[in-house]
Amino acid sequence: MPGTNLTRAEAQERADVVKTRSYEIALDLATGAETFAALTTVRFAGREGAETFIDLIADSVERIELNGAELDPSQHFADSRVSLPGLAVENVLTIVSTQRYTNTGEGLHRFVDPADGEVYLYSQFEVPDSRRVFPVFEQPDLKATFAFSITAPARWQVVSNQPTPDPSPAGERDGEALATWSFEPTPVMSSYITALIAGPYHVERSQLTSRDGRIIPLGVFCRSSLAEHLDADYVFEKTREGFAFFEEQFDYPYPFDKYDQLFVPEFNAGAMENAGAITFTEAYVFRSQVTDAMRERRVVTILHELAHMWFGDLVTMRWWNDLWLNESFAEYMSTLAVAEATEWTECWTTFVASEKSWAYRQDQLPSTHPIVAEIRDLEDVLVNFDGITYAKGASVLKQLVAWVGREPFMRGVHDYFTKHHHANTELRDLLVELEAQSGRDLAEWSRLWLETAGVNTLRPVFELDDEGRYTSFTIEQTAHTDYPTLRPHRIAIGLYEDGEGSLSRVRRIELDIDGARTEVPELVGAAQPALLLLNDDDLSYAKIRLDERSLETAAERLGDIEDSLPRSLVWGTLWDATRDGEFPASRFVEIVLRHIDRETASTTLRTLLQQVSLAASSYVASERRESTLADVADRLWRLARAAAPGSDNQFQFVRVFAQLASTEQQLDDVNALLEERTQLEGLDIDTDLGWELLIALAAGGRSTADEIAQALAEDRTASGEQSAAHARAALPTSEGKQAAWASVFDEPGASNLIIRATGLGFLRAADRELLAPFVEQYFASLTRVWESRSYAIAEELIDGFYPSPLANESLAEATRAWLEANPEAPAALRRLVIEHLAGVERALRAQEADRAATTTGTEV
Repeated sequence: MPGTNLTRAEAQERADVVKTRSYEIALDLATGAETFAALTTVRFAGREGAETFIDLIADSVERIELNGAELDPSQHFADSRVSLPGLAVENVLTIVSTQRYTNTGEGLHRFVDPADGEVYLYSQFEVPDSRRVFPVFEQPDLKATFAFSITAPARWQVVSNQPTPDPSPAGERDGEALATWSFEPTPVMSSYITALIAGPYHVERSQLTSRDGRIIPLGVFCRSSLAEHLDADYVFEKTREGFAFFEEQFDYPYPFDKYDQLFVPEFNAGAMENAGAITFTEAYVFRSQVTDAMRERRVVTILHELAHMWFGDLVTMRWWNDLWLNESFAEYMSTLAVAEATEWTECWTTFVASEKSWAYRQDQLPSTHPIVAEIRDLEDVLVNFDGITYAKGASVLKQLVAWVGREPFMRGVHDYFTKHHHANTELRDLLVELEAQSGRDLAEWSRLWLETAGVNTLRPVFELDDEGRYTSFTIEQTAHTDYPTLRPHRIAIGLYEDGEGSLSRVRRIELDIDGARTEVPELVGAAQPALLLLNDDDLSYAKIRLDERSLETAAERLGDIEDSLPRSLVWGTLWDATRDGEFPASRFVEIVLRHIDRETASTTLRTLLQQVSLAASSYVASERRESTLADVADRLWRLARAAAPGSDNQFQFVRVFAQLASTEQQLDDVNALLEERTQLEGLDIDTDLGWELLIALAAGGRSTADEIAQALAEDRTASGEQSAAHARAALPTSEGKQAAWASVFDEPGASNLIIRATGLGFLRAADRELLAPFVEQYFASLTRVWESRSYAIAEELIDGFYPSPLANESLAEATRAWLEANPEAPAALRRLVIEHLAGVERALRAQEADRAATTTGTEV
């Protein structure tokens, strides 16, 4: 839509003209299933005589009044903007508009529960989508107060940022009694963290006492049809632990009046930090067995959003180039809080396995960018919710804490909150406080770590005497030629030796390194250990390599490493080398399958299973792909049968075995599991696992559309509908794939999560040639999709249907051809395509490396 893409220059110009005071927003949510009515009054200061605009995406605008003068909507409303001429020093703007519900997870999302027909609404406004609900100066530095008045069915729950008031009767419409909830104005805040959640939600309530003595009401909400699965007491418990931890660390009390947490349907992300009204994906309401990794991830997410109440909501970035600081801070603090304040004490292992691997992957794409990214416009923001913004930034914050010291860091953060509460800041504002508390000059540190892109690699370089003792030891630091920055690192070196059947650390050295070579005299004279690990304890952000002896030890003894964190670091090192074509994918697969049954960290296990699946399907030499995949599935099935009954390992092995099952015997085993003719002690074939097994059978040609429909009839829920879409799209026929494609590309209207599920099924193809005809269709659709769909839906289609499983030169050539033919395509669209091309090219390099190793006999 023309005009929707606000640029930074426009935002700066508008901030020079406008200073927002307050919004009064009256929404009538009982006008029908497609649209709702909005009456908005905005008060703002202005530069006298100037002209500006306010953002609004609406079906129609019925009335515009500025300072008592009527403006013609047909002349002043176009392209998501309402033009505002002739400003006064103080202005009052009133707009009456008709707004449209979405099913894309943007703006005000409307969902009808298939279980009972009830309607549920929730808002999602970050980055630029409050304008889909009310007219707004939609940029983070134009903060204001927001007073919502909501008319809706009287039996509904209505939640916003402020405590929910008692409703007033508002008559009746279509036999439904209505009420109006008039909320008190919020504190001064940015529009993207305002919120509205409405519907017949089930609610559990509690409270806690803040460190300043205030009673903070707590609420946990979900759809009524999920209420039996809601473990609200556990959510309250983790919330209390997080409150106590953050209030102590920051020495600053919780800055809002209440804290509601709402699990909402068809949510695009994990959660959103609306002030005092957090929305979460309802995948965190567990109706079936889930992995321990998923349980821990929920706790991390709960505390991530809670950290945002201070960093992001109380103090907000001036413009989206500092988005990273919001997300990285919340990611770092939530991991710290989970590790130190909850039962999930190994959360830094989880961080290595999940967040760091994401960061390293993102930082090696052609689209990599400095942590402080150049954000020219809103489209740049949307594609920058990535592994650099979250995971690399959090990794670098962890390095910063090691650099300045934890106590000075937290004192500096406290001073930052005290000085800038309810205001907007830039990175320098935080660094000033950290410098004052630590005595470190952070200007050069910031330049090297935050303003340059790319990841460094650290390698041990040494010489040994005849007795196997180091005569010299140097850490070599290198960088990619396109991103040549070498950085200062605070790291630890761990030396590991065998002891009673396990590998454990016998010595640790912590030091600063800088430049291309750093001597480590402390190791001269020391005996070479069985395993030497650079960046032990994961203090810094860098890829590491193992020396030959350490690599041999890892290959033979990885499962014997006693602690989960160094084990995860070694796994990550092997994977990095595999992705870089330095280590044969076949050897990586073999090492994983040899040791994975010893892994006790659930997220590490989940990550390894994803990696071994990708390695087998895309990184091994193409001529060995089918046999490797069959071998991986067979061995995972054996591991599942040998695993401890009811264990997380058993559950994860079964799930990934089903995802990879392709031979007749493997599909027989999946079918026997589903029909419970084969039973694994402790494994319950519950609803969601049953769907996963049925999807596996569908992908293998062992179940039909009628059987999928029957399963859906027995599970008429939102999850059931998504699983059925996944299963239908997995059917291994040209007709089935074409039907899946048409259901989302040719028939607009499918919701965000139905599109996501359809994409997952579409790409499941043991016979990859089923996907080949869609290469041309994919590229022919890109421009149309980008121009006609919302960003959330366009991204689901572009990412979810790229035929990456082909992983061949033909796909790479077609991708390059589109990029060459479309140099003027929007930068955000080109970025998505460039990232897919990078993935295929990396797979081709890995295949060639694996083929070469196989040829020379060095793969094992």
